Amino acid sequence: MDAALFYTTITTLFEGFGLTVYISLASIVMASIIGLAAAVMRMSKSWFPSWLAFAYSTCFRGTPLLVQLFIFYYGLGTLSFVRESPVLWWVFSDGARCAILTIALNSGAYISEVLRGGLQSVPRGQIEAAKACGMPSLLRFRRIIFPLAIRQALPAYSNELVLAIKGTSLASTIAVMELTGYAKRLMSQSYVIIETFVVAGILYLAINLFLLACVHLTERWLGVSRLSTRA
Repeated sequence: MDAALFYTTITTLFEGFGLTVYISLASIVMASIIGLAAAVMRMSKSWFPSWLAFAYSTCFRGTPLLVQLFIFYYGLGTLSFVRESPVLWWVFSDGARCAILTIALNSGAYISEVLRGGLQSVPRGQIEAAKACGMPSLLRFRRIIFPLAIRQALPAYSNELVLAIKGTSLASTIAVMELTGYAKRLMSQSYVIIETFVVAGILYLAINLFLLACVHLTERWLGVSRLSTRA
């Protein structure tokens, strides 16, 4: 690859890099919220929210992300009630927004199981002690249950975040010109396949390394906070 072609490849891929970062961050935030809500619902003593969260998790974990993208974008977008609703049509008429929603729902199903495992690992003695002190349920969850649960779930949680970022590459299948979409266009124009996708892979790796570094710093901060609390 000569210098001119390499410069064109870099500048073109960076046009999709920003959209990839946007889809990744938006999906991760939504998936985390959905996953936490589903995990709490799974642990509910009432059968209906528990069953609803189980059905959601099973459905999205049991089907491929690519199939879900096609159903949401090419399937739901053709329904009349979706087209007649301004809010739904705003979501499903745009490939990027549809990809964010689909990836968030898919990743949220996996994150819900990770967080559920973390919540179940919280010692009952600490929960009972907080109850004995008269601590309200919401405050108990915020100060006792969730901090202890996230320490246990963080390694597996970070793995799901990386998978969510890699899943954004499938957005190109529904006409979203993100990083992989621009890489495919360059491949068809210049026929430089290996170099183009190596550069694209490096950019994906840069996103994941930054994310993993943030998770590692968070894990260290939680560890330090735990040690200082014990001291």
